[in-house]
Amino acid sequence: MTAISFRTGLGGALRMASVSALALGLGLAAASAETIRWARVGDALTLDPHSQNEGPTHTLAHHIYETLVGRATDGSLTPRLAVEWGIHPDDSTVWVFTLRDGVTFHDGTALTADDVVFSLNRARGETSDMKGLHAGVVEVTAPDDMTVHIKTEGPAPLYVQNLTNTFIMSRAWAEANDALTAQDFAAGEENFAVRNANGTGPYTLVERDPEVRTVLEVFDGHWGDAPEVTEIIYTPIAEAATRVAALLSGEVDIVQDVPVQDIQRLEQTDGIKVEFGPENRTIFFAYDMGSEDLLTASVDGNPFANPMVREAMHLATDRDAIQQVVMRGQSLPTGVTMPPFVNGWTEELDAYAAPDIARAQELMAEAGYADGFSVDLHTPNDRYLNDEAISQALVGMLARIGIDANLVSQTRSMHFPLIQNRETDFYLLGWGVPTFDSQYVFDFLVHSTEGARGGWNGSRYSNAEVDALVQAMATETDLEARDAMIAEVWAQLQEDRVFLPIHNQTLAYAMRDGINLPVHPENQPSMADVTFD
Repeated sequence: MTAISFRTGLGGALRMASVSALALGLGLAAASAETIRWARVGDALTLDPHSQNEGPTHTLAHHIYETLVGRATDGSLTPRLAVEWGIHPDDSTVWVFTLRDGVTFHDGTALTADDVVFSLNRARGETSDMKGLHAGVVEVTAPDDMTVHIKTEGPAPLYVQNLTNTFIMSRAWAEANDALTAQDFAAGEENFAVRNANGTGPYTLVERDPEVRTVLEVFDGHWGDAPEVTEIIYTPIAEAATRVAALLSGEVDIVQDVPVQDIQRLEQTDGIKVEFGPENRTIFFAYDMGSEDLLTASVDGNPFANPMVREAMHLATDRDAIQQVVMRGQSLPTGVTMPPFVNGWTEELDAYAAPDIARAQELMAEAGYADGFSVDLHTPNDRYLNDEAISQALVGMLARIGIDANLVSQTRSMHFPLIQNRETDFYLLGWGVPTFDSQYVFDFLVHSTEGARGGWNGSRYSNAEVDALVQAMATETDLEARDAMIAEVWAQLQEDRVFLPIHNQTLAYAMRDGINLPVHPENQPSMADVTFD
């Protein structure tokens, strides 16, 4: 099997202060240089580009909408709607972006700086799940039609890294269709942008049937080189066996989420090839350690608030067994909630202790839970590779120390709002880091829930000193001092056992021979990058 290794050494890129720049009845026809039939486990949660900071949602959106800067498969930043960017020579708190000339939206209107100002402010709005990326932004202005200024609270040399998933919309289109604010997904709201789209990307939306079928066609007015793929038929297939069967029968051409149990069989199948690569994502569990009482526990109070209980859970978790049995070797066990791509990662943080059930049982008894307790464990079953099976494995491991975890498995469209609305005691989550920097983890998962930060802090962790460090590192220009802040925060998080990390996810894409699609570290492949032999 192909070896998997992480690409490290992105510190140099992070230190740059400026840059220039299925529906299954589709038939059995062979793949052509015009059409790609693409399947993965789940659909985009919404087409509103600022509603959900979620991988599959962004992946589809990147085909329709565009960002100021992009992320190449090697992890580097690339120009998209901006051709140049850098810090203002007279004001270190202002980023200056020069827009690409001649860009049009799918409805034929021209992109201007006013659209960018509107989009960034929309992404900063209260109902936007992208607002945490722009927590330090004070003001967005347009000195002329092709220039955008983004002013931050203080110098923010790495802010440009936050823009790779912040999509640009048409102000006029949003105004005409009453979509001026992002969909409040957690509250179950909808708007026109949820099922309709008007971007500047290489493909236009032709058909949208959520969770069934989405059809995109090439946008002839796109500013870039014309892609070889002119039509995309995107089909979510939740069932692993059905997904693989569709590829083998010729009903789809590319399967993005290859079940680990089928990799070897697919590699040995004539006419099929499998591409491998590491993903910039960690799979972990988190628990409500901040509330006085839990919603579903069988005991009064909050066992997770006790550090001895959290340590016992770590000692009961056998990450190597999950790698070998559940993941069939297709994961990298870890002791920290960030992958090696990320600035702040070290081998010391990545290390984890071997399971020690006897010591874990002693800790449970010392904490006052010798008889254990029960609690609900929420897991998605259609988002990450073997997500439900990983959670089921943990249920068995925790049972050995008296924690009876009642597994509640459901689709991710129901699972994620539980975390965002603080309605779960214990849950599985995967977290990618598109900025390749630890602050992204801190801003969303660690900082106290206030303002734009803490949007995914379902653990209710709150530490004033950590909050202060997270805010300070956003404007720290001495990168050595900033790295020291990052290390200090991670040391505190590890000591407090805020998360229960399991592994870094690895990726496998399966496709029919003659199709070439590289594995993307953000698991955001673009069909515009597909080539044919």
